[in-house]
Amino acid sequence: MPEFILRRLLIALPVLLLVSLISASIMELVPGDPAVLIAGQSASDAEIAMVREQLGLNRPFIERLGSWYAGIARGDLGDSILLNRPVTQAIVERVPVTLALAGFALFLTVAIGLPCGIIAAVRANTWVDQAVLTFALIGVSVPNFWLSLMLIVLFGVMLDWLPAGGYVMFADDPVGWVRSLILPGLSLALLQVGLLARISRATMLEVLQQDYVRTARAKGMPMWSIYGKHALKNVMVPVITVIGISCGLLLSGSVVIETVYSIPGMGRLLASAVFGRDYPMIQGGLLVTAAVLVLLNLLVDVLYALIDPRVRYGQR
Repeated sequence: MPEFILRRLLIALPVLLLVSLISASIMELVPGDPAVLIAGQSASDAEIAMVREQLGLNRPFIERLGSWYAGIARGDLGDSILLNRPVTQAIVERVPVTLALAGFALFLTVAIGLPCGIIAAVRANTWVDQAVLTFALIGVSVPNFWLSLMLIVLFGVMLDWLPAGGYVMFADDPVGWVRSLILPGLSLALLQVGLLARISRATMLEVLQQDYVRTARAKGMPMWSIYGKHALKNVMVPVITVIGISCGLLLSGSVVIETVYSIPGMGRLLASAVFGRDYPMIQGGLLVTAAVLVLLNLLVDVLYALIDPRVRYGQR
C-alpha cells in the first residue's frame, strides 16, 4: 500500500505543474490590465506605467512565471493585487468555508443518492423505482443557480425557515452553521444526488444478477444479509469512483453557489479575482484547488484499493 500511495503522489506532481502553467498562460491571454483597474480609468499613461512597474507586470511573462515558481518553493504564493495582502493568507481564510460547503453537499449526496439507488434496484420496475428515476432525472436537469434562487424565495423569503444567504462560523454558532449550509448544500448536491442514484441503481441491478447472489438466495440467506453483506460491497467499487468525481464537481460548482448565497469561500474569491485580473490570486487559488482535488482523488484511489485488492496488486 505505501508503494501504491507514493506512486500516486509522484503522478500528481506533473498534474499540479501543468495546472499552474495553464492557468498562468490563460490569464496572460485574457484582455484587461489590472494596472488600469488599480490606477483608475482617469489615470494617465505615466501613472498606469508606474503601477505596472510596482506590480512587476512590466516584466516578461517567463520571468514572472519563474519568480512565481521560486516563491512556491519557499511557500510563498505572492501578494494579491486587489486585496493587497498575501495570497496564502487569503486562501487559508477561505478554504475551510468551501470545504465545509462541499463536504456538507457530499454528505447529502451520499446520504440521499446511495439509498435511493439501492432501493430502486431492489424494487425494480415498481412505482418506487419510477419515482427514484424521476427524481434523478429532475436532479440532473435542473440548473443549480435556478434551484438556488427558488430555494431562497421559498424557504428564505416566503416561509422564512432558513437564512437566504451568508455564512456562520461553526465556532460561533454550530446550529447557525448547519442552517447556513442547508440551502446552498441542497442546491449544490441535487445534481450529484441524481447522478449517484442512477449509477448505484444500475450497479446494484447488475450485482443482483450475479451467480453468487443467486446461490445465497438458494441457500435461504436473509435478504438483508444478501443486500448488505454481499451485494453492497461490490456496488461500492464504482460508487466510490463516482463519489470521487462528485468531489471535483462540488468544488467547481461552489463558484456559482457561493456567489448566489454570498458565502465567503474560495469560489467567490476566485470569481472576484478573475473579474479584477488579480493574477497572483487566480494562480494561487487554482493551484490550491488542484492540490485539494489531487488529494481527494488519492483518497478515492486508496479506498478503491482497500475495497478491491486487485487494483492494488495490479499496480505492482
